[in-house]
Amino acid sequence: MHMSSILVVERENVIEKVIKDHLGCEGYKVTVVLNGNEAVQCALHEIPSLVILDGTILGVDSYRMVVQRLRNHPKCMHIPIIVIGPQAPLSESIRAYEIGVDSYLTKPHLEELLAHVRRHLRRMQQSALSPLTYLPGGIQLECAIDAKIRSRDPWSVLYLDLDNFKAFNDIYGFLAGNDMILLVGNICQDVVYECGNVDDFVGHVGGDDFVIVTTPERERCLCARILARYKEESKALYRREDLECGSISGSDRRGYPSRFPLVSLSIGVVSDSFSLFTTCC
Repeated sequence: MHMSSILVVERENVIEKVIKDHLGCEGYKVTVVLNGNEAVQCALHEIPSLVILDGTILGVDSYRMVVQRLRNHPKCMHIPIIVIGPQAPLSESIRAYEIGVDSYLTKPHLEELLAHVRRHLRRMQQSALSPLTYLPGGIQLECAIDAKIRSRDPWSVLYLDLDNFKAFNDIYGFLAGNDMILLVGNICQDVVYECGNVDDFVGHVGGDDFVIVTTPERERCLCARILARYKEESKALYRREDLECGSISGSDRRGYPSRFPLVSLSIGVVSDSFSLFTTCC
């Protein structure tokens, strides 16, 4: 069984014992280090589910350094951080939250510490935001679809996919590919905000695939506006000569010169009453 890790910076191993006693059976292991530099290196290597820093042994400057380095690194910026600090002015706890600490506790009772640990672990399990689009996916996406299907209200699920995206990504580069994925994500959010329901869900499955959970009476408006905006706004991502030719100039897998179609957006629609498939060229 895969063991999710919790990184702890302490000397007396009190926190380690509490977590092992209460969370060990849930599949969590504890890694203990003694200083800030070890904490950063361990976090980068293991990508723990949670970091707990004993600020009473690290000192203010050291724990701040750890927090800032973790928050500034793309591998670790999402990890919840709990700091156990000494009794200090209110300004210190405010400063801790400002630099990215998720919980700042002073001399907590063990049950209070456990409550914070469980809360952050639960949030980590439930949250699956895309690091590119910051849209939810994973469990949140599954829950959104499941809730609609289980409810008695009519529902529709729109699945969006970019056609011929690989050629664009290979020829223009992954940064341009990211820009195209971001464009689709932003268009989806804008259009749902403009003509969707308040509780419509926009999710990023991964790569160039997106999902919108809505209702049947909104689907045609959503599809039409998304496709129209994509067709117009995606032009800015191409070189002028490729737009004029209506295709991308590049090399195929064998290295021979070739031309590829411009990237189109397809939307498949499934509802509790019928299915529809529409494409933008």
